[in-house]
Amino acid sequence: MRILLLASAFNSLSQRLHAELRDRGHRVDVQLAGDDEELLATVARLRPSLVLAPMLRSAIPRTLWEQLTCLVVHPGPPGDRGPSSLDRAVQEGRTAWGVTVLQAEAEMDAGPVWAWAPCRLPERGKSDLYRNEVSDAAVTAALLAVERFASGGYVPQPQHGPGWHGTVRTRPPLRQAERRIDWTADPTEEVLRRLRAADSRPGVLDVLCGAEWYLHGGHREPLLRGRPGELLATRAGAVCRATPDGAVWLPELRRRRTPGGPVTVKLPAVTALGALLPPLAEHPAPLTADEGEHPGWSDLGYHEDGPVGFLRFSFPGGAMSAGHCRRLLAAYRFALGRPTTVLVLGGGRDFFSNGIHLNVIEAAPDPAAESWANITAMDDLVAEVLTTTDRLVVAAVGGNAAAGGVMLALAADEVWCRAGSVLNPHYRLMGLHGSEYWTYTLPRRVGAAQAERLTGRALPVSAAAAERIGLVDRVLDAGPEEFGAHAARLAGLLAASPSVHRRIAAKKAAREADERTKPLEAYRAEELAVMRRQFFTPESPYHALRSAFVRKTPVPAGLRAAP
Repeated sequence: MRILLLASAFNSLSQRLHAELRDRGHRVDVQLAGDDEELLATVARLRPSLVLAPMLRSAIPRTLWEQLTCLVVHPGPPGDRGPSSLDRAVQEGRTAWGVTVLQAEAEMDAGPVWAWAPCRLPERGKSDLYRNEVSDAAVTAALLAVERFASGGYVPQPQHGPGWHGTVRTRPPLRQAERRIDWTADPTEEVLRRLRAADSRPGVLDVLCGAEWYLHGGHREPLLRGRPGELLATRAGAVCRATPDGAVWLPELRRRRTPGGPVTVKLPAVTALGALLPPLAEHPAPLTADEGEHPGWSDLGYHEDGPVGFLRFSFPGGAMSAGHCRRLLAAYRFALGRPTTVLVLGGGRDFFSNGIHLNVIEAAPDPAAESWANITAMDDLVAEVLTTTDRLVVAAVGGNAAAGGVMLALAADEVWCRAGSVLNPHYRLMGLHGSEYWTYTLPRRVGAAQAERLTGRALPVSAAAAERIGLVDRVLDAGPEEFGAHAARLAGLLAASPSVHRRIAAKKAAREADERTKPLEAYRAEELAVMRRQFFTPESPYHALRSAFVRKTPVPAGLRAAP
């Protein structure tokens, strides 16, 4: 069946549905919403059987849904209506939620229900939940709705009448007035709920260091205390702010846009504040923590379970600046000094990595120089993983990964991926050739022809498809909260395997043979020669594509994304 995906942005859920539907043999096209004339022309040209809208910020035109079935994926249970459904669920502290697939009609979210699926809402940020629990439920409901539509005999349930047993709740958009934090009165739990409900978009508008900022995300601090609203310390680019009964870490800020000024970008809090930040002590969390210790939030952590080491990292949005790469490299080298036979890299529930930090690069005084510093730091990290020959390394990809983040995972001996993850193993849409030794690792895994298709077509790949083509070694059918424990059990079995030491020896021999054939440094030099031109040539498409991406502005007409 030919399906048109209609979305305001080709975001994580849109990408996952695109990949899952293609896996099931459907022909899938994508149309970005915003221009109704263009949309109707696309529909007339493609003649799809069905329109599926996984993420919309605007209404589908009547002329379309009157002539063609249009199904909307709504991030709320049946009867829930309004544009801020998930935001309100998180801010209200809901623990159970759902996703509904309903038919587009004149009244928003009021059409007949084709399918729905429940989901849990653990204490996580809205964007994390959206990419994980909500995404799982959305895929379950959307695939069922598509199957029911294809059958030709299913009658969707109207949200009224004798067959309707739900409660209809229409709620308005969640505006900044309802998101506002009163740092002198709101307890920590309330502050965290408000921050989590706005972590990616739109953020919580606030005043900090005499300027207006949007706060993005928040984590509880168990020990530091101070006057409510006071900044207390820094940690890994975040700032700690006191509440009446505790404190929270604020990892990212975005300056409020001035009238007529440029679109601002989200940055690590310390970077964003710059000279406005008062002198504060850096309060690092230990890389390792003894049992019973509660050092609080950190983006890096290491622990061991017998012969298995676990190096966890979690950077906001999956973006890794030069500083992130250097700190992770230092932590990785620490892990190599430990007496383990298996080292698990990752294992968290959200993004594994999306490669270089485009926002930090965009905000740098010299974006080309920052790009170069970032990619060389990323290459240093990947090289360390590739040259680890005294133990097996497993990349545990619990969330999505893209570009250099996928190539970081491919540097490991085995790649284990959660069933709901989406991989984008390409750089083309940012106008880059890419580095991270992908010209060595990607063809080695999937073959030269498949590597060319993956990097050239620049389409998302589901976990199942990645396993079929050899991009990943194992897909773990686990929920977001269970993935880490599932991967840990498998790592323990791998370390206890009678063949583990033979595998380590074979790995060392293979690396030495590959090095004799073509040194890793040669791959790096060839990749970086292209990247240098793309970074330091002002006319390179990379600069305009990067700016449009991070500032959420349209790409200039006629700009070619290919390197």
